[in-house]
Formats: sequence, C-alpha cells, structure tokens
Amino acid sequence: MTVAVAANRSVFKARRDVSEPALPLSAQLAVSDFELFGVPVQFAQDRAQLDARWKDLQREAHPDKFASQGTAAQRVAMQWSVRINEAYQRLKDPMRRAAYLCELGGAPIQAENNTAMPAAFLMQHMEWREAMDDATDVAALEALHDDVQQAHTAALQQCAQLIDMAHDLPAAAQQVRGLMFIEKFLRDIEARID
Repeated sequence: MTVAVAANRSVFKARRDVSEPALPLSAQLAVSDFELFGVPVQFAQDRAQLDARWKDLQREAHPDKFASQGTAAQRVAMQWSVRINEAYQRLKDPMRRAAYLCELGGAPIQAENNTAMPAAFLMQHMEWREAMDDATDVAALEALHDDVQQAHTAALQQCAQLIDMAHDLPAAAQQVRGLMFIEKFLRDIEARID
C-alpha cells in the first residue's frame, strides 16, 4: 500500500471499509460536500452537526498526522484539508448551500450572466436603496437593516421550501440570485453604519 493510499483511507475510515480498494485521489476529492460530511443532501442542515463533523474530518486529515509517512502523504493530507475546508464553507452558509444544491441538481445559478429578477423584487430593492440614501442617522440605517434582514430570512425559508419540499430547483436558483442581491445590500448598509 502506498503512502498516499494510506493517507486517503485514513480520511475515509469513518465512511468506508479500509479493505475496499481505494479510489483514485481525484475521484475521492470529487465526492459531493454532503457525502464528504456524511449529511443528507438537503437544504436543512444541523449547524452543530456540521461543525462537529468538520472538526472530526480536520483532525483525521491534518498534515502533521502524516509527518512520519513522508511528504507525499502530507501533500495528500493537505489536499484533503483544503477540500474539507471548502466543503465546510459551502455547507455552513445557507445561501452557498442553496446555490450548491441547485448546481448539483442541474439548475446553475449563473449570477454573472442572469441578473433578471421579478419586477416586485426590483421595486423593493429600489425602495431599500432610496431609504439608505435618505437615511440621516444610524437609527434609520439600523431600522432599514432590520427590515432587509427579515426579507433575507424569508428568502432563505422560501429557498428551503423550494429545495426540500417542492424540489423546484430552477425556482430555487432564482431565489438564490435574489439572496445574493439582498446579502450585498445588507453589507452596503453595514458599511454605511460603520
């Protein structure tokens, strides 16, 4: 058994029998984030479970753990560590998780190419923008932030319903594009408050 295979099997020991033949590293790294973390492929996730699994996976794949096995094993462990961190960042963030689920299901977000939004959403966004421009004190900005945060929460709930209940990924992709606008606007408000 090569050092790289030993390192690969160590990372997956909780998920597969080590007597199975190892997949090539590229195939192992290509598993979905959900499979890597051993969680259901759905929008609703338990953040505490994600955090605990991330810590377990990082502990298992830490490059120092493979120091005695040479540089090849450490390099593989480093690739796993990066892959685990990327998956964790996607899974713990509800908007990124929704976008990832849409992509996995064949409904790409294409935010850079598809900025078309419903007229009601655009009108609401324009009203928020005007309210931010007209705000003369921090209290007005904080009130606007609260309103936009409520819309963000409602949009996330709508994403959950579209993905987990209706299984309407094209509609969820549109909702994710709206969430991207809302999150950017929240950051703009926070920058004005600071």
